[in-house]
Amino acid sequence: MADRKISDAELEILEVLWAAGEALNANDIRARLSQNKDWERTTVLTLIRRLLDKGVISQEKREVYYYMPCIERSAYVKEETKNFVNKFFKGSAKNLTAALIADEEMSGEEIEELRAYFRDNFR
Repeated sequence: MADRKISDAELEILEVLWAAGEALNANDIRARLSQNKDWERTTVLTLIRRLLDKGVISQEKREVYYYMPCIERSAYVKEETKNFVNKFFKGSAKNLTAALIADEEMSGEEIEELRAYFRDNFR
């Protein structure tokens, strides 16, 4: 997965497929995207082709092609998070958390929620 960089636009296609929980054709994908994007059909088809080429989605021929993700959203998020932490925080989640707290990006309530999470899950 690490060598298959997914663009933000490609990720929007994946998000539609993950949310659907079933295979969709290009028209279904475009219709679901139209709530937020006004992409032409050719744009959607180009993004689908890129994802197919990267092996991130697969296709099934029915009356038309239907597409489904080859990776679960949770696995993708885990890999991207790991890459982010490695790239910017030398692989240390502690350094990430310290940066968020130091820059006051986390409220006191969020910090307490983290404390409770660690206390309850890592005894």
